[in-house]
Amino acid sequence: MKDKYIRVRTSERRLNKLRLYAALTEKTMTQVIDEMIDSLKIPSY
Repeated sequence: MKDKYIRVRTSERRLNKLRLYAALTEKTMTQVIDEMIDSLKIPSY
């Protein structure tokens, strides 16, 4: 599968929080975001 790119607008505070979390967990920001997306529960209708 070919990777796709997204552009996200967020506050500087949230970006810094993401950077810090990624550094503390020794992950890339992409890895952190991917894990968060994968953890989303899709409701069934």
